[in-house]
Amino acid sequence: MRRVKFAIMGAGRVGLTALSLIRKQTDNFVVIQSGAFGTTCARVGCMPSKALIHAANHFYHATHAAEFGVRGGEKLSVDRASVMQRVRAFRDRFTGGIQQGSTDTLDEKNLILGAAKFVAPNVLEVNGEQIEAERIIIGSGSRPFVPQAWRDALGDKLLTSDEIFDLAQLPKRVAVIGLGVIGLELGQAMSRLGVEVVGFEAVQALGGLMTSAAINQTEQLLTREFPIYRGQAVDVRREGEQAVVVRGDEVFEFDAVLVSIGRRANIDNLGLDKLGVALNERGWPNFNPQTMQVENLPVFIAGDASGYRPILHEAGEEGRIATFNAISYPQIKAHRRKTPLGITFTEPGLAFFGQRYNELDLTKTAVAEFDLHRNNGRAIVMGEDHGVIVLFADRISAKLLGGELVMPQAEHLVHLLNWAIEMGLTVDQILDMPFYHPVLEEAVESALKMLRSALRDV
Repeated sequence: MRRVKFAIMGAGRVGLTALSLIRKQTDNFVVIQSGAFGTTCARVGCMPSKALIHAANHFYHATHAAEFGVRGGEKLSVDRASVMQRVRAFRDRFTGGIQQGSTDTLDEKNLILGAAKFVAPNVLEVNGEQIEAERIIIGSGSRPFVPQAWRDALGDKLLTSDEIFDLAQLPKRVAVIGLGVIGLELGQAMSRLGVEVVGFEAVQALGGLMTSAAINQTEQLLTREFPIYRGQAVDVRREGEQAVVVRGDEVFEFDAVLVSIGRRANIDNLGLDKLGVALNERGWPNFNPQTMQVENLPVFIAGDASGYRPILHEAGEEGRIATFNAISYPQIKAHRRKTPLGITFTEPGLAFFGQRYNELDLTKTAVAEFDLHRNNGRAIVMGEDHGVIVLFADRISAKLLGGELVMPQAEHLVHLLNWAIEMGLTVDQILDMPFYHPVLEEAVESALKMLRSALRDV
């Protein structure tokens, strides 16, 4: 049995964060990695998807420039194979860069390739070898969730975000099942590249949004580019070389189906039952999101494996918290979590920040909805005067609590609003800030003024 001070399970964002901190303290550690190197973001998530989106948006805007007096765009064509080649080149660049400065610097003493599982609260088994660790950090990541019946039915006609970027050529007709962040981003990008896309969502929500104003605006704007069916579950089957999606009495045929109905934490084969603590119905042990500690054990879980906030920047933060506490164990420190935010990189952009709508006590909350249509000069001249800003504030303290955006440049504006919450600012304090003219920030100013009026309307 090998004995080490630290065992890091996974070499994704959590594992790399842990590695960078622990190796400054000691070389008495192991990193155990199963599967491909590189973070989920760099390999199959944020970065390759943004490369695809960027190419799609270039083509879309070039071919829709006539309203600005730019002629000839309608004659342009897109080489989708070249687009996919560029996407893979960027993906390989990002993943290679991550490995070069981290796992590539480890030798066989510190890096073990294989799938680890617990055989006792402080003992892991990998490749038949047992490793006893004083402290263990679980950063095993996640994978796309696909019902096994769908995999069996569709075979090679089924795609997830794990496979789509490896395609040499995009299919001509694609169903996108699941219109959260991934489904909307890839659906719009493929549509803008000339793929016939139809989107399906079992529930009413879109892109992680919760307010009806934001959801309805999103559907209204995105259905200008590809059809969206929401509020009803679908089933799939294969007929020869066609993938078939069935929605009630309606039947749709496609060349492929992209399933984006969520991700599943890679915890089911870790032997967590050997920790000696209770597991919930989904297989998770109880842990503290302010410390990332599992019960009172020298075991910490973070990132997608924790299922708490499965987003890259949160995984890095959780990895940092988990590692600090693993190093200082048994002295454990609770860390204040940063204000949450989420972004969908469609056009218009979608974003949410702070408290979610379903968390609010509406009897104690003021809500404002500002429609951008014909109400912001900069958006009008950009040809993007559409969308909505929904903001929430506490009626007692008058502090901004959260909100949702459907608008151009939402990815930038949501940061400003999120920082205002992080600083504990009231609506009046934010409005005391300067707003230039003409800028999109003036739409935020207008929404804040509406929110101030709602606060005074008791």
